[in-house]
Amino acid sequence: MAGNIYGDIFKVTTFGESHGPAIGCIVDGVPPGLELSESDIQYDLDRRKPGQSKITTQRQEADAVEILSGVFEGKTTGCSLALLIRNKDHRSKDYSNIKDIFRPGHADYTFLKKYGLRDYRGGGRSSGRETAARVAAGAVAKKILQVHGINIIAYTKSVGDVEAKKIDYSVIEQNIVRAPDLKAADKMIEVIEAARKNTDSIGGVVEAVIHKCPPGLGDPVFGKLNAKLSYGLMSIGTIRGIEFGLGFDATKMHGSEHNDKFYMDGDRVRTMSNNASGMLGGISNGEDIILRVAVKPPSSIAQTQQTVSIDGKDTTCEVKGRHDPCICPRVVPVVESMIALTVVDCLMLHKAIQLPDTDD
Repeated sequence: MAGNIYGDIFKVTTFGESHGPAIGCIVDGVPPGLELSESDIQYDLDRRKPGQSKITTQRQEADAVEILSGVFEGKTTGCSLALLIRNKDHRSKDYSNIKDIFRPGHADYTFLKKYGLRDYRGGGRSSGRETAARVAAGAVAKKILQVHGINIIAYTKSVGDVEAKKIDYSVIEQNIVRAPDLKAADKMIEVIEAARKNTDSIGGVVEAVIHKCPPGLGDPVFGKLNAKLSYGLMSIGTIRGIEFGLGFDATKMHGSEHNDKFYMDGDRVRTMSNNASGMLGGISNGEDIILRVAVKPPSSIAQTQQTVSIDGKDTTCEVKGRHDPCICPRVVPVVESMIALTVVDCLMLHKAIQLPDTDD
């Protein structure tokens, strides 16, 4: 199924189900000679894994990654990189009561219509657990980007009506909601806890910044960098919208206000503002790329909800098990990973079309 493959040169294929023995990925296009260890990948997996705080699902998974191939003596070989994450704490019995009904907000009905069957244990392939494989591959992509001086950072911009008023990167990993504003983080946690107590969930916004992205990445027309970023980020199941720079606020402006004026900074072309979010015509211009994604409230809630059964009868359901009341804190590293995978692939495509240097 082509839907399991992402990228053109730096290509990732993910596999596995939420309640299967393991999930993982195959990564092709990794250049040889890159220093890589399991600990390099584990850092981001630990940021995504369940059970890491009181406001996340209490499913206990170490999400310990195993490198099965593609690394020898601490360096990548240039061959396929195989990464495996074993499932340890799945409780399939928690889903036995919904095996014949469609959970509101989930892909149960659509998977059944597409394939004629579905894995009701935690959503199977449509589970958010699949994103662990993306994060593992994304950690590799981040290492490649570091070599080129490109850095990606994401954080929880808002939860419900509570929004971060200041951006301090140094505090993002100091609070369990991964907000860049400690005062706002405390209020976000209160909102999430209130939703949990009401057997409900809450959504939010995750913002991301790509620092030092070189000019020239992305292709005209269908291969625009912002189009590829949108495709990658919208493939995350919980994402419901995306905007770059001023986004929809640009609709309230005149062109004279929105245009980013150019100036020379030494030998570098810069812009006086960054309303276009570091891209013009879908190609990076060297300024920071700033984007935001809308994160829906998690669909698994313990309230009784109206639904239908697979035999077409009206009924109700109550989703049992361990679920996140807000997915923003755990989706932050997933957003970073999808951005990293996209930018690395665009970087490699850009390098591939450049003529080699020749001597006169």
